[in-house]
Amino acid sequence: MNPRLFNYLEQLKAFDALGPGLFKKKIVIKVSDYRSALIQGKYLAKKGFWVSEFRIESGLNCGGHAFASDGSLLGPILEEFKTKRQELIQALFQLYRPAAETRTGISFTEPHPLKVTVQGGIGTHEEAEFLFRQYDVESAGWGTPFLLCPEATTVDDETLKLLCKAKEKDVVLSNNSPLNVRFNYLKGTSSEKEKLARIQKGKPGSPCTEKHLVSNTEFTKEPICTASHKYQKLKIEQLKTLMLSAEEYEKRYKEITDKECLCVGLSNSVVGAYGAQPLKGLKAVTICPGPNIAYFDQIVTLRQMTDHIYGRTNILSDPDRPHMFLKELRLNIDFIKEKIPAASDDRKTLKEIHDFSKQLLVGIEYYRSISDQIGESENFNIHLDLFEEEVRTICLEEHTEV
Repeated sequence: MNPRLFNYLEQLKAFDALGPGLFKKKIVIKVSDYRSALIQGKYLAKKGFWVSEFRIESGLNCGGHAFASDGSLLGPILEEFKTKRQELIQALFQLYRPAAETRTGISFTEPHPLKVTVQGGIGTHEEAEFLFRQYDVESAGWGTPFLLCPEATTVDDETLKLLCKAKEKDVVLSNNSPLNVRFNYLKGTSSEKEKLARIQKGKPGSPCTEKHLVSNTEFTKEPICTASHKYQKLKIEQLKTLMLSAEEYEKRYKEITDKECLCVGLSNSVVGAYGAQPLKGLKAVTICPGPNIAYFDQIVTLRQMTDHIYGRTNILSDPDRPHMFLKELRLNIDFIKEKIPAASDDRKTLKEIHDFSKQLLVGIEYYRSISDQIGESENFNIHLDLFEEEVRTICLEEHTEV
């Protein structure tokens, strides 16, 4: 939640309701779970603002910055929204009604419409239709596949080819963002090559030309970016004074130099596609597809993409693409396994592993209960059994039985 942004809304009349369901501009909030929607919705309702749409996104099975949950999976989250939807609307309306009347002078007797939508990892018409049918969502978002549709997104030719060739191993949950938030990242880009070349030359870090992500004041009075050459030089000098083992030094060095400029990198794909003059000669491209890109391997027209979405054709060439729920489960298991080396005797980390794993098992059991509706129950349940065994093994090894 961003209280500073929410408080700023009070200055903007365009978000006030002009009548029942009538707004100049509507508020849409991306959320990870029901609790987040309730908290943020109430915060705004008390100020006289109505949230017109809660957009639920898979925490890890998405493009860009990834926000791992507590192990809660998309299916159970959607189920909670479905069962508590009217409860959510009424809870928000009770707070909204008096606040809106005070703010605008208009009295509303009924709540405005509130949409629930979903995105993150959807790859087939059948998956999207299941979400509509099972959870009563108003719409389903397809983001990552559109990176291969030049009529819809602007990607340079070199990066387009890289996206087409991408396999599961090429999309990683990285620590490359200067924001210190995990970042789904495509390996092999020109930006990664440039970053590695600078490290090889002993000059890690990027020139900080835009300064949109400056935030660190560890060494300077004015904030600087952790992906900048200035910060990484200072941080590495500090690292050399810590008398670390060679192994620990390399680990910490990599954590510092992994950070990558996003201000320029994420915008340069457009520069390359249109043959524009790159900013200060910086040409490197960073791109952040969701893991779903591994199953799409061809450049398509907008007609082909929409035909695929609506089930009129199939542009997927990999018959073994996992169901979106299974893929998300796999990503969550991999995420919690990352924590194991650092757990050791750290009680806090051990508890996190325990709680996360427990929530994954709740999700697995839920998916078993609806596998008949998914339409591929036998194969689906086989994978659930394997995932459950893996989660329980993690807990056993870490002495956090659930």
